[in-house]
Amino acid sequence: MSIGTRRETTLHRELKYSYTGLDGQTEVEVAGYVADGINAGGEYIEVQTGSFAPLRQKAREIAARGRLRIVYPVIVNNYIEVFDADGTRLYRRKSGKHQSPWNLFDALVYAPELPLVRGLVVELALIDAEERRVRDGKGSWRRRGISIRDRRMTALHESICLKRPADYRRFIPFIQGERFTSARLAEKAGIGVALAQKALYVLAKMGLVEKAGKEGNSLVYLLAVKNRKNSRDKPK
Repeated sequence: MSIGTRRETTLHRELKYSYTGLDGQTEVEVAGYVADGINAGGEYIEVQTGSFAPLRQKAREIAARGRLRIVYPVIVNNYIEVFDADGTRLYRRKSGKHQSPWNLFDALVYAPELPLVRGLVVELALIDAEERRVRDGKGSWRRRGISIRDRRMTALHESICLKRPADYRRFIPFIQGERFTSARLAEKAGIGVALAQKALYVLAKMGLVEKAGKEGNSLVYLLAVKNRKNSRDKPK
């Protein structure tokens, strides 16, 4: 077992093998890093289930040497199974929390300019997942001592490929010249204001929206007239 797989969840492993394919390779060394894999077409695969912060430099270095696809799972439906310490299943329930493609910005806010890197594609995998928990007294107090042990994929609904900066315009439900705030975006997209703020921060860094003043204490944005970063950055 390599260092990169010691704490790997079943979900991460399933996505890694799914996107690498039968004719690909996993745990590939490149540019001083270990990529999750490379498929038969020569495209590097990196599965990221959390923040993109660890990929800020890694992704740039890999993309400088070949095409890179970052796979980000979006858990549409999450089912929770709870076991006692000896392995007996206590119950199974469906979580009330649901993710959407907008949750990408929870991860991307820590590396907002990665979508500008030439040769890099972000793919959202919309899935159902099952989470295994154990009542061992070692988990978070919020879960009353129940630990999360693993997570696996139970269904893949669809995937959304964001191949170029312009593809992120799907997250801007406004027309040219229309002024909007994070609260307005949140209302129109059906998401929380905090997530809308993250999205606008990333979209502004990408040059897709621009600040146009303030409305009370809220920043006002406009769809950028001319994307100052309309071509991909070369990896640095």
